[in-house]
Amino acid sequence: MAYHTLPTLSVNPALPKFLSVALVAAAFVTPVFATPFPEYGPTIPGNTARLRGKVALAPQDAPLTVKRAIWAANQLHSKPYRFGGGHRSFQDSAYDCSGTVSYALGAAGVLKSPISSKEFRKYGQKGRGKWITVYARNGHTFAIIAGLRLDTTPYVTGRERWAPGWQSTFRAPSGFDARHPVGL
Repeated sequence: MAYHTLPTLSVNPALPKFLSVALVAAAFVTPVFATPFPEYGPTIPGNTARLRGKVALAPQDAPLTVKRAIWAANQLHSKPYRFGGGHRSFQDSAYDCSGTVSYALGAAGVLKSPISSKEFRKYGQKGRGKWITVYARNGHTFAIIAGLRLDTTPYVTGRERWAPGWQSTFRAPSGFDARHPVGL
C-alpha cells in the first residue's frame, strides 16, 4: 500500500490578527451605514391610520409590517423633495415620489432596494391591497397605507409645496396602475 503525503499549508502568522481586527471594525462600521428604520411609533385603536398634524398614527390592528411602513414614512415629513431622491439608497437627504414610497416599503420589509415609478407599475401583485396599495404610472407614484395617502404632491391646486409626507386630501387614482405587496 502506497502512502501519499499532502502538501503542507503555511499560514501567514499575521492573518489571524488581521481577521480579528477586520471583524471588530466591521461590527462598528455596519451600524453606521444601516438604514435606521423605526421599530415602534404612535398607534391608534382600530384598523385605519389617522393623521395628527404631519404624523400618522398606525392602526393597532394592522400587521407589524404595515405599522413599520407608517412609522418610517413619518420620518420623511421634514425632508425636502428632490427629483431622484431616495433612489440610490433608502437613506437620503431628500426624496421624490418613488423614493418616498420605496422608503416606507423598505421599512416594512417588502422591498429590498428603492425602485422607480416605472418599476412600481410591475411591483408585487396587481390590484388594490388590504393594507397597502401603490398607485404608479410613468413619472409618479403614491401609496395608500391603512387608509392614508403617502405622496409628495398635495394634489389640491397644483401650487402647493412638493415634499414627502402624508396628505389629507383625496387623489383619484385614474391613470395609475394599482399594485400591492403580496399578502398586504
